[in-house]
Amino acid sequence: MNSLIKRNNDLSIFDDFFDGFFSKPLISGSTPLMKTDIKEVENGYELELDVPGFGKEDIKISLEKGYLTVEVKKEENKENKDVRYLRQERVYSSCARSFFVGDDIAEADIKAGYDKGVLSLFIPKQGTNVKQKKYIAIE
Repeated sequence: MNSLIKRNNDLSIFDDFFDGFFSKPLISGSTPLMKTDIKEVENGYELELDVPGFGKEDIKISLEKGYLTVEVKKEENKENKDVRYLRQERVYSSCARSFFVGDDIAEADIKAGYDKGVLSLFIPKQGTNVKQKKYIAIE
């Protein structure tokens, strides 16, 4: 009888070293990059983004058309003529995430800090400019 269960050889020392190089998708819906916690506090919002492996110099934060974008990019240029790489996956890493913060927020309003792989952002609350419905009197 044929088994439908894929057998896994746990003793293999080459655990998927050469197999599946092009079979895995580059982008996945469950990619754990830049996981974010957003907390509402009395006078604003606090965001904490995980950016492990990236330094402060690898992070760019921009604000354009009401969107706050956090980009991280790291490129390693290791030139070693004595080493012949068969597979090199740690050369370039990048990720970006955007949050809509509204058109009333300015760059000077946003505070950022970085400590041990966690980027912290503070975005102040803006006054709610909800337009009240105005009624027209009937004469």
